[in-house]
Amino acid sequence: MKKRSGALREMTILEAREPSLPMDILAHIPSSILILDASLRVTFANRNFLVKSRKEEGEVLGKRISDVFPPVILNVTDLEDRLRNVYRTGLPFDGGEMEYRAPGLAARVYFYSLTPLRDEDGRVASVMLFMDDVTEKKSLGERVREVERHLASVVESANDLIVSLDAAGAVMTWNSAAERVLWFTPREVVGKQFADLFSESDRPHLQVLLTELAREGKVQEIEAGMWAKDGQELLISWRFSAMREEGGRVVALVGVGRDLTEKRHLELQLIQSAKMAALGEMAGGIAHEIRNPLAITSSAAQILLKKGADPELRQECAEKIYTAANRAAAIIENLLRFARPSEGMVERVDVNSAIEDTLGLVGHQISLQSIEIEKRLAPELPRVRGSKNQLQQVFMNIILNAYHAMSEGGHFIIESQRARPNHQAWIEIRFADTGCGIPEEHLSRIFDPFFTTMPVGKGTGLGLSIAYSIVQQHGGSIRVESQLGRGSTLTVNLPALGEEE
Repeated sequence: MKKRSGALREMTILEAREPSLPMDILAHIPSSILILDASLRVTFANRNFLVKSRKEEGEVLGKRISDVFPPVILNVTDLEDRLRNVYRTGLPFDGGEMEYRAPGLAARVYFYSLTPLRDEDGRVASVMLFMDDVTEKKSLGERVREVERHLASVVESANDLIVSLDAAGAVMTWNSAAERVLWFTPREVVGKQFADLFSESDRPHLQVLLTELAREGKVQEIEAGMWAKDGQELLISWRFSAMREEGGRVVALVGVGRDLTEKRHLELQLIQSAKMAALGEMAGGIAHEIRNPLAITSSAAQILLKKGADPELRQECAEKIYTAANRAAAIIENLLRFARPSEGMVERVDVNSAIEDTLGLVGHQISLQSIEIEKRLAPELPRVRGSKNQLQQVFMNIILNAYHAMSEGGHFIIESQRARPNHQAWIEIRFADTGCGIPEEHLSRIFDPFFTTMPVGKGTGLGLSIAYSIVQQHGGSIRVESQLGRGSTLTVNLPALGEEE
């Protein structure tokens, strides 16, 4: 081993005479440590530094800092000037980075700091250079940043609207798809309440949903109208989930939205097309329904022409004409209401009234096929929110399906009542027929678009599919039970409105 300087020899003798616990700790600490005197010579080097630098103790102790580190490191870090500044001011240097390559090894990245060490009189006697190997941490940090950049790119490239909210519902992030669909820039919405972008009718529901999500953390879904910057109202389907910290506390909410405006427009067109197809199928029965009051009107008018002088007969004929005209007008008005495009989902709908109006269109046609209709409509049912026009189409499609299943006649029961699945107020409407039934292998497919067992040209296979879609849009459900040869029962459940709604 090389000979040490006098100062170092004196410290070694002193340590041998009175072992220094702090110096022993520094010698074994898992970070690199050098102690330098005022002439920037190394007076102490711990084991970690010697191992990492691949140097012997004699190659370091007593050497100037410029002999220990390569010139490129000293130039990049200004290490010598920083050491002199610590001696001059007595202030520590809080930290910087250096890259050090030991002979035969890959470059390592160190975080370093300079700390003044004072003597008993408070003067700076030496300076400690502390070096912590942060190569793996920095590499991990780079990988983390790379993943973050990748995730940010995914979010920005997504076609779906992706937003994040704080626990109070204020917007934190807003991706480019949200900007493209709603026309608001992130600067215009970040920090604002997300609910303010929703239509007034959907805003209370959204606020309740977000509050529940922040409290319980369960995934929540909603389809609601949102106002774009240009004033257009768009229908957006949202799915919200909770972002949790390690302790499980909800710290943010993430929403993924999809613009349903165009999709819903196409659905309404399809519904309208299917509706007109149903009208075509009912044309014969409707014509008969209108022909009856017209025949009564014609007969009464002929009697008036022949025997109009009789006051009593004239009164009776006038009443028959008036009644028949009202009947024909009611049929035509119901027909027009059913045929016109569906309104928005904003009505308070009386389900029993919708059923009666639907039967007014097809009741006669069904009775001509020797089908007995039994109505069990519970009185004073609560209303549902939705479109009466669309619900009529649901009932029409189900009734026509039963009509085709009972080609030889039968018994058809329509029943409405209150139901309370999951402790919520619901209305249940059951349609039970005694028709041919549905084969078990077809039960899982009857709501699929274009699935039909009818001969070519006799059905589109859209009736029950559209009924299923409409019921879902009303927040309800539809299910089927059937036994081959014994009939089928379709049950529609719709959420009921409370008295205050």
